[in-house]
Amino acid sequence: MVFKIRVVAKASRNLIKKEDQGFKIYLTKPAQDGLANQQLVGLLSEYLGISKSCIAIIKGLKSRDKLVKITE
Repeated sequence: MVFKIRVVAKASRNLIKKEDQGFKIYLTKPAQDGLANQQLVGLLSEYLGISKSCIAIIKGLKSRDKLVKITE
């Protein structure tokens, strides 16, 4: 499965919101040195109840808009 995700870095708290086309995810880490991407993968793995290795960012590593692929 592939999800569209909009990331808001440096938010006051971690939060996942379901939207029409995908998810909007608020992260507390800044968007530098891949910190926000690492936190995104960790937060999604907890939310979906799957391993971090099953989650891959396939587009948008340096963008707020990302495509994330979930495998099992």
